[in-house]
Amino acid sequence: MHIVLHQPEIPPNTGNVIRLCVNVGATLHLIHPLGFAIDDKHMRRAGLDYRERAIIHEWDDFDAWRTAYPQTRVFAATKRGNTRYDAISYRDDDALLFGCETRGLPRALVERADAAIYLPMRPDNRSLNLSNSVAVVAFEAWRQIGFS
Repeated sequence: MHIVLHQPEIPPNTGNVIRLCVNVGATLHLIHPLGFAIDDKHMRRAGLDYRERAIIHEWDDFDAWRTAYPQTRVFAATKRGNTRYDAISYRDDDALLFGCETRGLPRALVERADAAIYLPMRPDNRSLNLSNSVAVVAFEAWRQIGFS
């Protein structure tokens, strides 16, 4: 499984996602520009000692990532999604794409995805925290592929 963070801005969120990726066996892809230095102390604190155990790749932009993974199915998580996240039949080589904390994903990236997924929420709420959203979707994908 691939977790792709498009231009993340808040170091502790990315640190939490690093820890998550190690625990579910996912590769983390960070799409630049980042809103922090990869060695930021807040990100290190959130990721604890998991940084050394994580598989992390950095990319100049989404197109560079897509060129490296042309056959990978991409599921873009967005509040504008039209498919609930648990309605997808995930495979172990899928990519879960998430946008930055303040702007979400650009519409152009959502349109290029195989599906735009969303997490249901109670009415009149804006969004969940990025690392929480990643965890919900990643665990559903991991559950479907048998926690392998």
